[in-house]
Amino acid sequence: MNSAVFAEAQRQAPQMGELAPYQDGPLLTEAVASDDGVRLTWQDGQHTTLPLLWLRDHCACAACRHPQTRERLYLPLDDIRETPAIELADGHLYLTWQDGHESAFHSGWLYQRRPETELPTAVPSLTPWRDPFTPERIRHADFLTPEGEKAWLTAMLRDGLALITEGPLVEEEVSRLAERIGPQRATNFGARFDVRSKPNPNNAAYTAVGLPLHIDLPNWRQPPDIQLLYCLQNEASGGQSLFADGARVANALREQDPDALAILSDTPIDFRFQDDTHDISVRAPVIKLDDDGNLVEMRLNNWIRDTLHLPASKMAAWYRAYRVLWQLFHSEAHQIEFTLRPGEMVAFDNRRVLHGRREFDPNSGARHLQGTYLDRDMLTSRLRVLARRA
Repeated sequence: MNSAVFAEAQRQAPQMGELAPYQDGPLLTEAVASDDGVRLTWQDGQHTTLPLLWLRDHCACAACRHPQTRERLYLPLDDIRETPAIELADGHLYLTWQDGHESAFHSGWLYQRRPETELPTAVPSLTPWRDPFTPERIRHADFLTPEGEKAWLTAMLRDGLALITEGPLVEEEVSRLAERIGPQRATNFGARFDVRSKPNPNNAAYTAVGLPLHIDLPNWRQPPDIQLLYCLQNEASGGQSLFADGARVANALREQDPDALAILSDTPIDFRFQDDTHDISVRAPVIKLDDDGNLVEMRLNNWIRDTLHLPASKMAAWYRAYRVLWQLFHSEAHQIEFTLRPGEMVAFDNRRVLHGRREFDPNSGARHLQGTYLDRDMLTSRLRVLARRA
């Protein structure tokens, strides 16, 4: 076996998945051909069988992976019917295929990628809120450190809600914080927007009225994932921020009224926003679940909900289910409430955590928030990068 092939495999292998250092894995003690591929056994007694096509597909040599980008070049279109020559050297696997191609696999790399093993990840699982729920608060100065940013990102992805406190009272700070993580997601309201009452508003957020719980932009095919709101002024009376966890409420609806959950997750309805320059609409259910019944997204926004275009025979059941969901979200059992202070930024998963506010008096003082959106992919990406640097 060409030693350069194994050297290349060592260099390439860490890029082929989000894993701990693969050198820490045990060495291989046996590799034999089987009906299903190559059966491998390690020093600790663990074993697995990997198909021939999988092994050929994951060759990390310079001919199979681009030497600079490390992207896959090999295309696994043909079945492999002839077993390659198998060799173990220094506890690592070497294969010579029938066409003469050579592949080398580090034992630790293979160990971590056994099909029986769950791949580790720095990204936390979504956790529905439990009582008592208190959102994570990270000081602005701490967020600017790798450990503080990791803590904030972890809380955001786990809970769907987190705050940054004690920040500077300067315009565009929300943009600067967002762009530490990734590019801002632009919408018809721009990449960065101001939330304050103004004349001739095209959205209820730009008034002083109370806002029932909702997600932003359900009329988009893919609503923004993460919303950031940075408080610059809040001297007005009222205007407390409201939040409720859609994952928790979906579970409560499943327990209380599974028929309502089925109707709201199986029945697409129309959402639409129109002004002088935009007309954005989509048809989708209020609740989207994955195959295991877990929440994927909520599209609850009563003032952007368009005409209910359903067969008349289904309307009464839909309205009843909608009422049950609305009452659950707006019950004290599922809401949290706090006042956002100047220098604080709240961020939340817009497709999971509904937000709203109490009515405020614009004559009692100024109220000014600046906001933007981020794609969830940017948060998970940033957290993985920070975890690799630790």
